[in-house]
Amino acid sequence: MKKITEFNNLIVWQKAHELTLLTYKYCKDYPREEMYGLTSQMKRASISVQSNIAEGFGRRTRKEKIRFYSIAEGSLVELQNQIIISKDLKFISDEYYKKYFHLTIEVSKLIRGSIRSLITTSY
Repeated sequence: MKKITEFNNLIVWQKAHELTLLTYKYCKDYPREEMYGLTSQMKRASISVQSNIAEGFGRRTRKEKIRFYSIAEGSLVELQNQIIISKDLKFISDEYYKKYFHLTIEVSKLIRGSIRSLITTSY
């Protein structure tokens, strides 16, 4: 198996990046008064997910990598909460909600898999 040498080649990072792009796309349609509220929080959380994956990749020790992937997972849960709020406030349709939330679950599974892999394999 070929070793991945750049963070942007990680599938987990690519999916998190897709999530960030989707967040920006959907937030464009939110009410203007949410620009500095919910949409700002959602954008920061989605960027935090992919940024912490990238930073974790760049760390040298397994412990540091796990720490940053865990932070990414925490930011992802924050985003999931904000997506639920968005649906409940009718800022996104049920169709968008399903697609959006499904992607967060996919990213979560990939992050957890990355953490599990770091815990169970040797360097």
